[in-house]
Order: sequence, then structure tokens, then C-alpha cells
Amino acid sequence: MQTLDGPGRHVLFLNWRDTRNPEGGGSEVYVERIAEELVAHGHRATLLCASYPGAPSEETTAAGIRILRRGHRHTVYLRAALVYLAGMLGFGPLAARSLGRPDLIVDVCNGLPFLSPLYARCSVIILVHHVHREQWPVVLGAWGARVGWWIESSLARRVYRRCRYVTVSAATRQELAVLGVDAGRVTVVYNGTPEIAPGVTSRTPYPSLLVLSRLVPHKRVEIALETVARLAPDFPALRLVIAGQGWWETRLRDLVDELKIEDRVRFAGFVTEAEKGDLLRSAWVALTPSLKEGWGLTIVEAGAAGTPTVAFHDAGGVAEAIVAGETGLLAHDTADFVEGVRRLLADDAFRQEMGRAAQAHAARFTWAASGDRFANLVLAVTGGVPTPAAEGYLLP
Repeated sequence: MQTLDGPGRHVLFLNWRDTRNPEGGGSEVYVERIAEELVAHGHRATLLCASYPGAPSEETTAAGIRILRRGHRHTVYLRAALVYLAGMLGFGPLAARSLGRPDLIVDVCNGLPFLSPLYARCSVIILVHHVHREQWPVVLGAWGARVGWWIESSLARRVYRRCRYVTVSAATRQELAVLGVDAGRVTVVYNGTPEIAPGVTSRTPYPSLLVLSRLVPHKRVEIALETVARLAPDFPALRLVIAGQGWWETRLRDLVDELKIEDRVRFAGFVTEAEKGDLLRSAWVALTPSLKEGWGLTIVEAGAAGTPTVAFHDAGGVAEAIVAGETGLLAHDTADFVEGVRRLLADDAFRQEMGRAAQAHAARFTWAASGDRFANLVLAVTGGVPTPAAEGYLLP
């Protein structure tokens, strides 16, 4: 890690959620781990995000990230602008003592951006995990999808036309290029592989599958359930654990009943890091049927536990989180997905070899390296001097 020469920067992250939010996911893990690395480099990091029931309005994490929670999932965008402007003008309870004057804003676009260049008086980086073209209709329906897609593909491109972009995969950088964002303005900073909680859990004695995901429509957990139903005749002891929570759970439970696989599926709900580690180590195969991922953090988490994953070829960054045919399998449609799972369950040697390769692949991605890349970009954008050891990280 390169420590900072000269005064640290104050970096303000604007994100709709934090990792403690019940709806938090991989995007939130990425933001906070990068923020932690920036603190380790000598910078200050503040995260402004939405509140949720029972959450304190302000706290500082053990790693030194200051978290301010304002508004809810729909109003956090406006509240972020008001908090920033109050700090700049120096009045009111939301003023400088709460936020201060950041040197850089990292505006996290999860479909809807904060549009911070419209009011910010500092440098702005926009962080895009993936483009949501396919997800808008699933989440909002036809009319809402048109509005969401116009904001993401047209309005945002104009608002951020002078800003540096960061994304988490080459696949997303290519998608941004299709929208008209010059690839030279986009830096790829991969996710690190999260540490797996230590444990001695062994593989289940029966064929077992794992889905680790938020339970929302675009994660397409239905495909995992359909896979279990199709493979059950060939693997009578087959079981699936679904770890995660979300508002789509009721529909998924109804589908379990419709498919008559109640005795094969367990909804684990929220799991602790220790429980997650045990699940990853015990499963034979992990499933990521998601419509789109910027990277696929759970894929490399599974890989770290020696568990191969089956996902979809056209789901964005998963094609980089998985080395197809070596660390996992990428399917072209649902039938191909089911057959990929069947192959891994049926061939012990193939599955175990792929698990070892997945573990080696996951080890290549570290948060320390990602932090070096992002910290160097912070200096470059705010007029500092990038450290020589990390200059290459600025290349798109």
C-alpha cells in the first residue's frame, strides 16, 4: 500500500445504501471497502446514504468511515444535495460540522445517479457498477423503465460529461462506451475478494446448491428453483439453500410450492459472515442466475471457498469474475444453465478441479490493490501526484 505524501483529501461517497441496510448488497460492500482503503492511505472518507428503520443518523465505523444517513431510498438524492449545500454555506444543523467541505465526491450510480455535478463545487467521480438497460423493465415496468433508462443513458451522460468514471469490469466500460462515454475517461477498479470467515465446514454428503443474493426480481432466483425441480429426478438428495432477504421472497416461496420442491429448498434469510462462510464451504455448486452484475462479488467469494459457480454469459461482469470452463460455467439460456449444474453435480473430479481453479482465481483480486488504484485516481483527479508504483492503474 502506498501511503499519502502531503495532506489527505476528504472524499464524500454518495450511495443510496450502506452495508448495514437490510437491502444492501455488493455495491455497498465495494464502496465501503474502497473507502476503508482510502482512509488507510491517509484520506478522510464520508458516506452519505439513505436511512432505514432503527439506523442511527450518524456513526463512524471501526475503519474510520463516517456515515451520515439522510432521507430514505427515494429522497436520499435530494437530501444529499441539501446536506452538501448546507455544509458549503455553513448554516443549519446539517452544516460544516456534519459534513465539512469535501475535496472530491464519488457519486455512485445504481441506475439513478445523484447528479452531483449540478451543485458540487469540487471534483466528481461517477462510479457505475453496471448499466441497467435490461433491469429497468423488470423493476419498474414499461413506463417507469423508459424514464429510468432516459435518466441513466441520456441525462446522466450529459451531466457527467466532464467527469472521470470508475467501473468494476471491462464489460461495463464497454457498455458505457456504447452510451457515448469515451473509454479514455473510464478507469476499471476491480472488486477485491472478501475474506471468508474461518471455519472447518466440509462439503455436504449430498448434492447441494447455494444462492447468495438479495431477493429481488432481477436476481432471477426463480431459475435456481427451476433448476432444482428439473434435476431432482436425477439427484434425489439434491438440496438448495437461498441466503439473503428482500421483498421478492413471498413470490419465490409461492414458486417453491408450485414446483413441489418444499423439502429441497431452505430460505436462510440474512446470514452472518461466519454462517456465509460455512454455506460457501459446504455447497457443491454456487448459482448466480442474475440478469446483470457489474462484477459478481458472490462468485469470487464462492471461489475463495473452492466452490465453482454457474452464471449467465451475457450478465455483464460475471464473464470476468468467472473464467469460463475453468473456474465456473457460463450459460447462454436456462436450459444450458440447468445442464451446466447437472454436469458439475455429476462429475466429482471436474467439480473439484474447477473449485481449485476458482480459489486461485479469486486470490488474484485484493482490496489492497484496488485501494491503491482508487487512491491514485483520487490524487490525479484532485491535482495531487500519483505514486509511481500505481501509475499504471490509471490506464483505462
